[in-house]
Amino acid sequence: MLESLHVKNLALIDEQEITFSPGMNILTGETGAGKSIIIGSVNLALGAKADKEYIRTGAEYALVELIFSLNERQCEKIRELDLPLEEDHTLILQRKITAGRSVCRANGESVSAGQLRNLAGCLLDMYGQHEHQSLLKPASYRKMLDDYIGGEADELKRQLKERLSDYKSCKEELAEQNLDEAVRMREAKLLEFEINEIEAAALEPAEDEQVEGKYRKLANARKIQETVYMVHGLTGYEEEGSAGLAVGHALRELKPLTEYDGEIEALTAQLTDIDDLLNDFNRSVAQYRDGLTFDEREFVQLEERLNVLNHLKDKYGNTIEEILKAWEKKQQELDKLNHYEAYMEQLRLRMEEQKREILVLCARLSELRKKAAAPLSGKLKEGMIDLNFPDVKFSISILSNQEEFTSEGYDQVEFLISTNPGEALKPVWQVASGGELSRIMLAFKTVFADKDETDTLVFDEIDTGISGKTAWKVSEKLGRLSRNHQVICITHLAQIAAMADTHFMIEKNVIHERTVTNIREMKEDESLGELARLLGSGEMTEAVLGNAREIREAARKVKSKSYL
Repeated sequence: MLESLHVKNLALIDEQEITFSPGMNILTGETGAGKSIIIGSVNLALGAKADKEYIRTGAEYALVELIFSLNERQCEKIRELDLPLEEDHTLILQRKITAGRSVCRANGESVSAGQLRNLAGCLLDMYGQHEHQSLLKPASYRKMLDDYIGGEADELKRQLKERLSDYKSCKEELAEQNLDEAVRMREAKLLEFEINEIEAAALEPAEDEQVEGKYRKLANARKIQETVYMVHGLTGYEEEGSAGLAVGHALRELKPLTEYDGEIEALTAQLTDIDDLLNDFNRSVAQYRDGLTFDEREFVQLEERLNVLNHLKDKYGNTIEEILKAWEKKQQELDKLNHYEAYMEQLRLRMEEQKREILVLCARLSELRKKAAAPLSGKLKEGMIDLNFPDVKFSISILSNQEEFTSEGYDQVEFLISTNPGEALKPVWQVASGGELSRIMLAFKTVFADKDETDTLVFDEIDTGISGKTAWKVSEKLGRLSRNHQVICITHLAQIAAMADTHFMIEKNVIHERTVTNIREMKEDESLGELARLLGSGEMTEAVLGNAREIREAARKVKSKSYL
């Protein structure tokens, strides 16, 4: 459930906090007061595209914060997305927008806008005032049916996507390998040459590093020899000024002093150790020096070998391992060309097997859809009857074409409706008006809300194109929905606003020569006054207030019945 919304420096809002309640939360206000900002701020906190234009003029940043109390299903989704989860199942989402960037946080931990968007559908279901237009797109019907089926359909489509990827790869490979005899012969000869070239080199793993090391040593032999001779002299005991002579002289001077001060004995011991280490080092240098040789023949061989290795690296890979992998791949390609007909036949058989597997998955998905179509049609029909379609007929048509399969299966789904007695069923997109589409989509929302146990439902001006008795029917539907769900609804109709458990006023004022949008919870008498305004009365008379009370009382009776 959405507990609260905190907005700061966003468009016309200076700083506002709304605490929502369970049941029906109604937001009303004059046109242009800023009702769309509320829905927009919720969308921003859930990962919608942010723009610096949202920042209130004169402010450095805009901030939106949502606080949710989560059910167990939502907690599982949080864990799946590897987002932080508090022990009390509270989730705090925060979006800070600056001129240069936006920062998203979940329970204090930085997250991406993409992670928030993945989470949004689990936290609440938002129905915008133009969402019903998706019913004008036949391509959306299949998705709606699959959403109703749920996880089983999702898993089949996941498997379909994997199989289809393999099938397309196989099909592309088959098309690419469709070569004529002359081209195959040319490719085979080139492959044979390259394979023989690599084999002739008789490569050993990591050989390049060893050859390069030996080559560097021989190429720098003179410098190594000169330096080693010099180091041997500097650390020895023969040349004037050498370290060995200096340390020996220091020992001879220090030893007689030990009879005068016991501490000097420890210093003498340390210097003796240094003398021993220096002596060992000097002998090691001498052994290395005596072992230095330069073989001109070996140097030439190493140079030639290095040239061969570098030539192969330029053609086949940056390392010996990559060259050997290239050799294996070319062997496989040559084997395919030498057994071309058998390879092509195997490829065709594999593609046919993949197609069979795809069709099996498509058939299982189609069976699920056809099985779910009837109960979904029945529920949608009931929902539409509740929304003042007394004579409605509705069905879901599923047509299958095995030759036109995608990752969504091979079904074409059509929603058929007749809202008038005697009229034949026709596609929804052909016959429904704007107001009818809005009610049909509301029926969908109520069916899916009950199935998915979505805690919070947000309706943004769903009253577009409806009035009178139909408006009251929509109001009753929302009232029943609020029995088991938190409903947040922006409306212009008194019939819907009368269903409020909590009623908020959105109003625009000028404070210190700045336009500011404020949101506040209304008391009972204020709510009645707002209902009277929504009824269209310019003057607040007792008769108008009485009418508002009658609507409020009628709404309470409906809600009381829905709670039985």
